[in-house]
Amino acid sequence: MDLFPFLPFLFTLISCNVNPKDQLGPNSTHHHHDYCVLGGGPAGLQMGYFLEKSGRDYIILERNTGPGSFFNVYPRHRKLISINKIYTGRRNREFNLRHDWNSLLSDRPDLLFQRISRQLYPDADDFPRYLSTYVKELGLKVRYGVDVGKIRATDLSRKRGYSLTDQHGSVYRCSVLLMSTGLWVPQQVNFEGSDLVEGYESIPVDPEEYRDQAVLILGKGNAAFETAQSIMSRASRVHLYSPNPVRLAWQTHYVGDLRAVNNELLDTYQLKSLDGLVEGSLEDIAIVRRERGNGRRRSGDKRKKAGAKEGQGRGQLYLTLAELLDDSSRNRSAKVKAENLPGYHSDNFSLRQPYDRVIRCLGFRFNFSIFDGSARPVHSKSARGRLPAVTAWYEGRGTPNMFVLGTAGHSLDYRMSAGGFVHGFRYTARAVHRVLEQRYHGNAWPTTKLPTSQLLSWLLKRVNEASGPYQMFGVLGDVVLLHGSYCEYLEEFPVQALSQLPALSGHHVPKRGLLVLVLQYGLNRTDTLGPGRAESEWTRAWRSSFLHPVLYYYDRLPTEKDMRLRPVGWPLPRPKAIHHMIEDFLTEWDQPISHSQPLRRFLEHCFQRDLRTFYAESCFRFSLTSQKPPLFCRQSYLKKQGIVGNQQLWQHARDAGLMPDLQDTEVLRENPQLPQSLPHTGAAVTSAMNLDGL
Repeated sequence: MDLFPFLPFLFTLISCNVNPKDQLGPNSTHHHHDYCVLGGGPAGLQMGYFLEKSGRDYIILERNTGPGSFFNVYPRHRKLISINKIYTGRRNREFNLRHDWNSLLSDRPDLLFQRISRQLYPDADDFPRYLSTYVKELGLKVRYGVDVGKIRATDLSRKRGYSLTDQHGSVYRCSVLLMSTGLWVPQQVNFEGSDLVEGYESIPVDPEEYRDQAVLILGKGNAAFETAQSIMSRASRVHLYSPNPVRLAWQTHYVGDLRAVNNELLDTYQLKSLDGLVEGSLEDIAIVRRERGNGRRRSGDKRKKAGAKEGQGRGQLYLTLAELLDDSSRNRSAKVKAENLPGYHSDNFSLRQPYDRVIRCLGFRFNFSIFDGSARPVHSKSARGRLPAVTAWYEGRGTPNMFVLGTAGHSLDYRMSAGGFVHGFRYTARAVHRVLEQRYHGNAWPTTKLPTSQLLSWLLKRVNEASGPYQMFGVLGDVVLLHGSYCEYLEEFPVQALSQLPALSGHHVPKRGLLVLVLQYGLNRTDTLGPGRAESEWTRAWRSSFLHPVLYYYDRLPTEKDMRLRPVGWPLPRPKAIHHMIEDFLTEWDQPISHSQPLRRFLEHCFQRDLRTFYAESCFRFSLTSQKPPLFCRQSYLKKQGIVGNQQLWQHARDAGLMPDLQDTEVLRENPQLPQSLPHTGAAVTSAMNLDGL
């Protein structure tokens, strides 16, 4: 039979069943995974650990030849500002993570950054080494040399998925995309003469290159001050220019603001030693270069080399306002002559003197260019649009099944908490993983079931040890679901997503309501180094300015509207009851009068029941004299648990004011054999009482 007449029909049939997007050439390959993690930096590896531990199908794609490649280049002057405090006086691993800002989470107690470096502020080269060790020892699935240039949305089994195409045409398809590429595209501002400005990403790092030169730095963040600190011993003067005044981390409590390790220029500025800070708009300025004798102008690179020694080339660059340039000078600022400059340069204008170099240090932005229209995230309203917008559980807005991890997800707590840094996003990555487990695998958020009588002790344990709420203050909090005689304790839930708690965690809020524990700074502005900066009286705990625990009690789950209308600066809506624990100089909330007793009374107010703890002797007496002994006795002593008291313990409790004098010491003195008989008596009482519904 002749098939020739049917070939056009067959070709049409085949073409209709082939997706044109899949026709990528003969050398392309296809891969499919449930999870694609794009980026092999600390956030991507942290998520990789959780996916590996839960046995999920995933792949981590990294465009460079090793993990954490950003830190091979940045910071340019090679000193990290993340604290690596090894000696804390504690052996509690969870507590020590509060002061270890570089380690990632794992079940390996020895897999910490201190294996690589013991410096308080480590060298930047140490961090990629640590990440390589982390990958190797945990066996994470990382594929290097994969430079993804296009991301588009696809439909996988009627659910939105994503397709990633690399430089070789290979396609990686995934049901869930986890973006952990960080921020690496230099932030730039366009103005007249911006072509004359050198970038932080490419400037020389040898201080000798700036000998006797006048340098203007655009920016006042850590990159700008790090650069200034490196060159100020060689440069003749260093000026920093940006719209906002410098913000000091020790004043704002935001780790991304200027750190003390980089702020030496503040001394030379305030002590009038040629360096200085100036405020002004970046969009409205112009950088102009004065022509030299023969009218020729050097390129930026040649100028840097020619002016590197003995101040050669000095006096070339001026800062002015674009609106003051005449029309003939606009759009050709590199050719502006000295006589065209505004006259105020000869008067009291702060930046009237010329500069040898102008350096841009304005930070970095997220790379939006790799997304096509079907998958492009929305720009956030914070951080000048440098970050993608995310939901309270770090899912991209308008991009379902795409989650943003690490520094790129910092829009949720920008300038508020530590979500843009390793010691913060290692915990938000764990929170995202728990959301993934619930949504895609039906595994509810892990909980600890506690008798209500033990809640006080558990809360005190968490506020004194837990690192997640401590680092991600105001963002991650512990949620306590109140069931009456017992409660369920969820750790490190994103509090801004509280209205979505049942869907995200798999747990329903009981009729008795819930508690939320967060750590937060006070809203009262104070002189952070002045007298009276801290409160010490527990009755004024609500005025605490420094980091302290706050408990919110709700008799119902807050709605999305409640979350939107919460007071300015509050992480949560107004609760039915709120309790501030007084700030503590040692960050140890363990004192009986200032911390424990006020917290117990708050819980008793919320629960409407006695939550005191008692010695066995007291429980024995209550069991004989009361139809309903206190909750602690029912859940501890009558179940053969508790502490047998003695004269020393009783006296300590009385001296501390924790218990009234009910003549128990006299009973104990009169009958010293009483404690030996309590275990048998307790067993008899237990068998005689109905404990149902406790």
